[in-house]
Amino acid sequence: MARLAVKVSPKASRNAVLGWHGEALKVSVTAVPERGKANAAVQELLAEVLRVPKSAVQLLRGDTHSQKQFEIAGLDEAELRARLDAARR
Repeated sequence: MARLAVKVSPKASRNAVLGWHGEALKVSVTAVPERGKANAAVQELLAEVLRVPKSAVQLLRGDTHSQKQFEIAGLDEAELRARLDAARR
């Protein structure tokens, strides 16, 4: 399992992986940050970009903050980085 720090920008014009912000992956989602909507949108976006089932992406920390940490089942750190880099090309 790999862990991924994520910086989230909710209420954006599109869902996108924007790149690295220090050690955190910066993402934008169109969902609003209420009742878990933005968290669910980030989970879906990460699953799509990493090509893993949505159930493999679990929020560990940051439920109500823009700085979050996710755990990705089925990937190690190297594979996680490789898939994120490939998705940005």
